[in-house]
Amino acid sequence: MISDKMVSLVKNSSTIRAMFEEGKKLADIYGEENVYDFSIGNPSVEPPIEVKEAILDIITNESPNLVHGYMNNSGYEDVRAVIAKHINTVQGTAFTSENIVMTVGAAGGLNVIFKALLNQGDEVITFTPYFGEYRFYVSNYDGILVEVSPNKEDFQPNLSEFKEKITAKTKAVIVNTPNNPTGVVYSEETICELAKILEDKQKEFGTSIYLISDEPYRELVYDGIEVPYLTKYYKNTVVGYSYSKSLSLPGERIGYLVLPSEMDDFENVSAATNVANRILGYVNAPSLMQRVIARCVDAKVDVEIYNRNREVLYNNLTAFGYRCIKPQGAFYLFVEALGGDDIAFSNAAKKHNILIVPGSSFGCPGYCRISYCVDYSKVTGALEGFEKLAKEYQ
Repeated sequence: MISDKMVSLVKNSSTIRAMFEEGKKLADIYGEENVYDFSIGNPSVEPPIEVKEAILDIITNESPNLVHGYMNNSGYEDVRAVIAKHINTVQGTAFTSENIVMTVGAAGGLNVIFKALLNQGDEVITFTPYFGEYRFYVSNYDGILVEVSPNKEDFQPNLSEFKEKITAKTKAVIVNTPNNPTGVVYSEETICELAKILEDKQKEFGTSIYLISDEPYRELVYDGIEVPYLTKYYKNTVVGYSYSKSLSLPGERIGYLVLPSEMDDFENVSAATNVANRILGYVNAPSLMQRVIARCVDAKVDVEIYNRNREVLYNNLTAFGYRCIKPQGAFYLFVEALGGDDIAFSNAAKKHNILIVPGSSFGCPGYCRISYCVDYSKVTGALEGFEKLAKEYQ
């Protein structure tokens, strides 16, 4: 028999993944070209050519021991130094290799930092809607995920409720901006107010509260919007980053944590993340991809491809009668479910071979997420089905 905890986790496994698997079944029945799968954030844009060139050159010309061997659990020091320098150039920070921990994607990084920080019963606050896997990551280390209800006006964090939900047991707060599933970028005003609340609560309770910024979508923004870099606003910030979206490498599982030297208990937190990387079974981030990333820190995907999808979907869906906030970043539309029931609406969409994810998966019933990191032909091909679906509810 599997463990009691896993019984619950299996029962409540990812709706996103379930929809993704259902899409493959529908494709077998109706043909892939006739199924419009907007369920999963699997980038359709190809990785930059620099990535392919770096992989080929590294495996051809670099020493096999260097490319394929063990290294410090935090990753190659020279790779971490390159990443620190890149962040400093872009953000005006002053990090060194000692502030960087290479991780198995952002998900691995979040598990590493939670392993390093959480005691049983510690609370982690998140803002609804949020990436549903946060529930499982926090549960892995016997923490308690505390949800702040959504601000449905603009999906900026509900800071008045946030302030009330911080307790002496609050160990961390996790934010995701640009946000999955809304595409909203948290404003500088929001970040400043959030940081002030945390500073005041740390003094009130005499504790350290760590702000964990989950940032896989940082580079995917539109209309010239800027994403605040949170270490500049709050010293106890940990940044979790992934190249899954910014370089279209979700299957390569490569990312990093940023641990600022000025954070509380830096030496111990840094040592704990190094050990957590090892004992969680990652041992270290993939060696080849570390070396590739060191050569590609300035590479970018063509965000305009996503922007075209965004504009076509948003303009047409709102014309059909759907309601949603226009995303500022990432590649998701968070649409109000027609009829109000997100589960029923998602099931109705399937009748038109359209796969979307109920907002309940993100802690926000009554909405659905549409992932538009798909080929343009899928976006245009689905419009007729979206229009018919809207008419069914009129």
